[in-house]
Amino acid sequence: MKVVIFSLTLWITSASLQADPIRISTFSADVTPPIGSPLCFSFIKPAKEIEEPLTARGIVILGRGKPIVLCVADFVVLSNDSHDAWRKALAEAAETSQNRVAMHVIHNHDSPGYDQGASQLLDEQNLPNVLSKKEVHDKAIADTASALRGSFEITYPITNIGTASAVVEKFASNRRIIGEDGKLAIARMSSCRNEEAISKPVGTIDPDLDLISFWNGDQPVAALTFYASHPQSYYGKGGVTPDTVGLARNRRTKETGVFHIHFDGAGGNIAAGKFNNGSPEARAALIEQIHKGMKTAWENQSRSAIEAGDLGWTSLPTQLPWHGRYTEEQLHTELTSPDTDTKTRIRSARDLVYLRRWQDGGKIDLQSLRLGSAHALFFPGELFVEYQLAAKASHTDKFVTLAAYGDGGPGYIGTKISYSQGGYEVGRVSRTSPGVEVVLMKAIAQLIKPNQ
Repeated sequence: MKVVIFSLTLWITSASLQADPIRISTFSADVTPPIGSPLCFSFIKPAKEIEEPLTARGIVILGRGKPIVLCVADFVVLSNDSHDAWRKALAEAAETSQNRVAMHVIHNHDSPGYDQGASQLLDEQNLPNVLSKKEVHDKAIADTASALRGSFEITYPITNIGTASAVVEKFASNRRIIGEDGKLAIARMSSCRNEEAISKPVGTIDPDLDLISFWNGDQPVAALTFYASHPQSYYGKGGVTPDTVGLARNRRTKETGVFHIHFDGAGGNIAAGKFNNGSPEARAALIEQIHKGMKTAWENQSRSAIEAGDLGWTSLPTQLPWHGRYTEEQLHTELTSPDTDTKTRIRSARDLVYLRRWQDGGKIDLQSLRLGSAHALFFPGELFVEYQLAAKASHTDKFVTLAAYGDGGPGYIGTKISYSQGGYEVGRVSRTSPGVEVVLMKAIAQLIKPNQ
């Protein structure tokens, strides 16, 4: 009798470990700024009309361990304290730890950017609301956290995931055209009318749009898409919009009835310049191309069963090296000088916040979600595409994708060689040094385990 009881106890214990399936909930909140709000840190015209509402949307994954939150906002950047504020609020709403929250933006430029610490420094210089409006930011966080909390009223069991990649044509091109001397020769930005630049090859890109979907039996529940490129097309006129990728995402949600979330990949040195002259017509064509990629990936996905033991999450706190071009004293002088133009003072405030964070030993969480043999990496800043390509190449036996544009504190994150080549991306707008490549390549190896 004792043996039977013991065996029964073993069976119950074993069954209880496997009983709870993976479940997810979905949430979305309207985070559209009011008319007159600064857009893109005041580097373009303020909001004068709402072309399409902005959202913060995400999923909560429930399974082994504390909940995992993946969220993307239709903002240009969330940096430093602002990024932390979002993660803290969403973690509290999900009753999880902050290092199990991945918070990203799609980097559409016709949208607000938030950096609370920099805003405070500018307020002290009698430059209030030039970067963003605190009350608008606070409301966006609160509304999104409330939507997440309410999402637990309906959760969906997940029995399968789908994965696929589809080539997106005539959208992405490398922004950096290197000359025979090994230096930057031509900068081909998000929109371009320079015939010489347009005639140059596409260059190094990741042509694939990646998809991970969640299924309850034969019922699709949610889809995540990933694509590396700056998303803006016809922009900077004051019309608030999630732009190409956000508009294509919204279209796919309506067409399929499936909740779609889009992540910008490592698109720091990628944009649509070769295929975009900055016209409304070009925007329509780019939306069509990204939409086609999303649709093709959906139609060609392979599905596989998933159980609780197939879910994994890794968070790796990492300090990214400061570039060292400016001292704290230099940045403070630039910030506080009334003779300095406002845009330069904004840059100084943002640089100063990150420098002080680095000096204090501040780290950024690099994260990895494992769903069976599928891995999604979540990285900060405007990451160069070479990191994404390296992550995929290092594990060709797995489905690997990557989201950048998490914490925007580091700014652009180039490769080691790019800093010697020169150019906009590795100049003032990058707050990391060439040594960042070694740090990130080691992190990628740690985040994707060979035996998983």
